Amino acid sequence: MKQRRDDILLKEIARRVKKLREMHGISQADFLIATDINIGRIELAKFNITVSTLKAICDYFEISVSDFLKDIPISEFSNE
Repeated sequence: MKQRRDDILLKEIARRVKKLREMHGISQADFLIATDINIGRIELAKFNITVSTLKAICDYFEISVSDFLKDIPISEFSNE
């Protein structure tokens, strides 16, 4: 099965992740040490993020996945 990719959605997720990280005053290096997730790669929006990784990021920031996604206008993205 070919992996699907939605560049607009990835950019929105990247923007939200970076905003959360900056709001908490966490560096990319500190986040990597704490979670073993290279958040810098995610913030570049060049790589698909898995649901499991998104859940781990949300757990770190103590928010639900639904709260994370509610600020992202998903309905505007294509359904290829």
